[in-house]
Amino acid sequence: MLRTNTEFLSYIDKLYQSNELEVSLYHFEKGKLLFHQGEPCHRVLVIKEGIVKCFFNEENGKDYIVEFLGRGEILGEIEAIRQMDGLCNVAALTEIKVYVLAVPFFRALLTKDLTLNKLLLEELAERIVNTSSRASFQQLYTVEHGLAKLLELQEKQGIAITKDDMAAYLGITLRSLNRALKDFSI
Repeated sequence: MLRTNTEFLSYIDKLYQSNELEVSLYHFEKGKLLFHQGEPCHRVLVIKEGIVKCFFNEENGKDYIVEFLGRGEILGEIEAIRQMDGLCNVAALTEIKVYVLAVPFFRALLTKDLTLNKLLLEELAERIVNTSSRASFQQLYTVEHGLAKLLELQEKQGIAITKDDMAAYLGITLRSLNRALKDFSI
């Protein structure tokens, strides 16, 4: 439910130390929208601290949260590689610190840094596996089971996930979520 990648974070920490002119460290407040679905992306981010939510805004005006990402997760890499507009929205769920790489620098690294390529391939493969697993999970398990996992994540990370975000992650209506929450002592 919360993806992290300590190996990628270690790589980017070292890159930051050796390329301070090309890699910056930024702080964003909770709620800040870092990427906008359908808009140009000019940077690649790697989360140093905090949690973000990646979500689609569907044509019917509803949000669908794809994933919660934490330390070491990379954002904007697909858009940079494919030279395309943002696939989804990304918002800070907590205060966050991120490493920022301009797209041209990131693309230049891709042509010469085998370590980055290996880490990126592993990350993208992991996302495919996670997406497949989540799809089957949502088909095979009850909403209550998924909700229990979300509540566990919330407690473990010490964060507050709104009811709207819980419903968006589970792919259900707020009304269905409220019915499911009645079964939990909150």
